[in-house]
Amino acid sequence: MTPRLDFSPGSKARDFLRGLAVAVGAGVFLALGGAFGSNGAPLAQRLAYWMPVLVVGGLWGHLCSLLVERFIDVDARPWLGVAALTLIITGPLTLMVWALTGLMFEGRLRHADDLVHFFPPVALITAVLSALNVFLGRRQPVETHAGAPGDAPARFLDRLPSKLRGGRLIAVQAEDHYLRLHTDRGSDLILMRLSDALAELEGLEGAQTHRSWWAARDAVASVARGDGRAALTLDGGLVVPVSRRYAKALRDAGWW
Repeated sequence: MTPRLDFSPGSKARDFLRGLAVAVGAGVFLALGGAFGSNGAPLAQRLAYWMPVLVVGGLWGHLCSLLVERFIDVDARPWLGVAALTLIITGPLTLMVWALTGLMFEGRLRHADDLVHFFPPVALITAVLSALNVFLGRRQPVETHAGAPGDAPARFLDRLPSKLRGGRLIAVQAEDHYLRLHTDRGSDLILMRLSDALAELEGLEGAQTHRSWWAARDAVASVARGDGRAALTLDGGLVVPVSRRYAKALRDAGWW
């Protein structure tokens, strides 16, 4: 039986809740250990400090990650992704840590000049966590499944331009706000987002191999691997990149 990739909304919700649980656990750990000189405060006060810092920081980092990945291909330029995440996350998070530290431990906001002392440690921790997220993070690619006998064809096939109608769809490639549809009759562009197309591709067996690509499984002719990356060569010679983040899930699902 071929393994299936889990990309359902429930799976994404579980991933989000798992990350939130990790942040809560880290907050409890730092509070119990009295990290960064907070050991002189009562445990309840340390919990009230570290829990918001870790949870809000994690939520803010998640939102920043979604924003950065709209403009930067972090698989192709990972260090640029780390730098952008660190830059965007650190400023507001430093302000929050500065304000919360003064209110929780001194009962007032600290002087604005103290902000400069909070920035380096917050930036360092943010950079480390961002690097771990970029280089070690793995995501589940969207998988689409072949329809059962008698099922209607995939809705996406109705979007094929007239010159491609009746052709075999082998790949979909995102180009800015457009999609390039690759078929055995040639290729053409349509105005659509890949995220919307993936829902309509259900009924065709394939998967998202990269943030900008979907490939039909039965079109894969060969797989090339090297330098930590993989690429699929499809029928007709089209080469489709495989994201580092998706590679393990695709391999586990039997794509190669």
